[in-house]
Amino acid sequence: MTRISYRNLHFPSSIAQKAVWMYVHFNLNLRDVEELLAERGIKVSYETIRRWVARFGPLMAKRMRQTRSAPHP
Repeated sequence: MTRISYRNLHFPSSIAQKAVWMYVHFNLNLRDVEELLAERGIKVSYETIRRWVARFGPLMAKRMRQTRSAPHP
């Protein structure tokens, strides 16, 4: 399984993971995710979230598909 590199981020990797997860899982727009993080005291731009989604989204999806169990008949 490929490892996702979170090097050169100004925020902890857990914040980037949570932002991407909220954007994808709840089908929110970038400004909604920015607002939700701001309510939790995390000031991050929607443009930064867009970059995280473009950079980490496909890698996170690939990892989830690899770890998902096979459907049972």
